[in-house]
Amino acid sequence: MLRHYDDLQIGSLELFCLTVEKKSFSAAAIAAGISPAAVSRAISRIEAKFGVKLFVRTTRQLKITDAGQHYYYFCKQALNSLLEGEMQISGEQEHPIGLLKISVPTAYAHYRLLPKMAKFAELFPHIKLEIHVSNHNVNLVTDDYDIAIRGNELTDSGLIARKLEDAELCIVATPEYLKRHPAPMSIEDLQHHECILFELPSSGKSGPWSLMDAGKKIMVDVQGKITCKDDYLSTLILAKSGAGLMQVYRFSVEQELQSGALVEVLQPYSQTTRPFYLLYPKSNYQSSKLKAFINFILNASAQS
Repeated sequence: MLRHYDDLQIGSLELFCLTVEKKSFSAAAIAAGISPAAVSRAISRIEAKFGVKLFVRTTRQLKITDAGQHYYYFCKQALNSLLEGEMQISGEQEHPIGLLKISVPTAYAHYRLLPKMAKFAELFPHIKLEIHVSNHNVNLVTDDYDIAIRGNELTDSGLIARKLEDAELCIVATPEYLKRHPAPMSIEDLQHHECILFELPSSGKSGPWSLMDAGKKIMVDVQGKITCKDDYLSTLILAKSGAGLMQVYRFSVEQELQSGALVEVLQPYSQTTRPFYLLYPKSNYQSSKLKAFINFILNASAQS
């Protein structure tokens, strides 16, 4: 069989990945226990082989190129696969092991995912979790994440999508707010209310509210004095403090609705849902740690 790589080239790939992660030749050299010059030579060998630049070098910083970022994803996947294969064949891996990087939006993280992670850690003690909690969508390929959870309908992204649930939406306010402003009875009444807004990171615009009108789902633009950015949970704090109306996931306010701290309004118009999906790259090889997480979260969601 024709050999594509020798030991030196495999080592160069490891140093390339380390340089991407450490963001400098010097830091990668320290981590690898070699000289910065040796790291630089390893990167140069790869660049010479493919005739592309992996990094843009300046006196102040080392910036990875688009080609370098793309190549890093595949190198990291390949090296992780080799490592796991070595552990399996040597009998060292009796259980899923390694670092699993997850991206999840704030509301779903706090009310759905994070409460389940203690049980996951108990079942899979050899898996380390790095959980990116943010409403900014990471790129699984270029940002080196194993899996993500995303809300809303999906475009064709070339990723595998597994539905977790259809999360019900509702509009809430405090009793104190509704004493000052009588509860809306129709969609048109929303224009007379303070509606708490959330700016979508993907568009930079306030997200419309999803409502039902004459049996059809419509998107309604609302207005208010307060707009929150980045942290969706800040809108919940505002709603609970009486700042106005807010459309939220029902799972995030169940306790407050039961206790009466929040009151649901416009119920006839609010029977809408928003789907949440697990997303992960298509691949002929799937690590045991990723399989473990996928199976766990799908089973846990089915039981919720």
